[in-house]
Amino acid sequence: MWPWAPPPRPSLWKEYGRHALLFVLTALSIYLMGGPFLALGLLSILLAHEMGHYVACRLYGVDATLPFFIPAPMLSFVGTLGAFIRIRSPIPNRRALFDIGVAGPLAGFLVCLPVLVLGTLEARLIPAPPADSRDYISFGNPLLIQWVFDWLRPDPTQGHTFLLGPLGLAAWFGLFVTALNLMPIGQLDGGHAMYALLRRRAWRISRIGSWLCVGLVFLSPTWILWAILVRVLGRRHPPTLDDAAPLGRERVWVGVLSLAVFVVCFVPTPIVVTWADFFEAVSPLLPRFLTGR
Repeated sequence: MWPWAPPPRPSLWKEYGRHALLFVLTALSIYLMGGPFLALGLLSILLAHEMGHYVACRLYGVDATLPFFIPAPMLSFVGTLGAFIRIRSPIPNRRALFDIGVAGPLAGFLVCLPVLVLGTLEARLIPAPPADSRDYISFGNPLLIQWVFDWLRPDPTQGHTFLLGPLGLAAWFGLFVTALNLMPIGQLDGGHAMYALLRRRAWRISRIGSWLCVGLVFLSPTWILWAILVRVLGRRHPPTLDDAAPLGRERVWVGVLSLAVFVVCFVPTPIVVTWADFFEAVSPLLPRFLTGR
């Protein structure tokens, strides 16, 4: 057993005020980047994700903060880098760890579905831009988006493509965040679930997963920061207070469902950009001796 005493009661500012302020700033940041529908759709998905974690923590008596939203008007094309909660007490057993881990991405995924349907109906059919066009950002499509578009908007006119609107962009970002969090690595949501299912053997999967993320950098430079992050998060998962407590067969099936959700949400090239395009974009920021200019 690990000795643990509950922390002193935080002030109203720490308990509620700073979370409310960050939420308002994030809402404003998203609104400025993409308008009210982007803000409404994306905040709904992110809030569902984080409140899934928070409610699961409360059900198991685990001390956790309300969500911290991250406004990023200049660093993200959607105006935010997401949100997180901070868990302030030990996890009692593997059942609690599993439920807390998967509750967030599954709740966010469920909210993504109606947003994606509305975003699919909202998308406009436009002439396909040239491959070297700088007027549009090209996104890789996860399987779920391809399926929904094939179902609701089949067979676009040859030489045309769909332009995502604010709700479509919110759904795309929500699915992408869901896939990132479900990776079975370290302290990610998927890492929590994997440790709950496999305990010490999860370390090997976490290590392999973190190196696979490094490999994704060769496909697209958009993975650079994430590859660095997961190498930091790829350490061994800490045990719960009672790792010997049974997990239950039903949670194994929920784990399989979570894996399926990861598969339909993941995209290996989230933003279609080559390394040549990347170096061309950053070359003005590099010293001259590195660029040969």
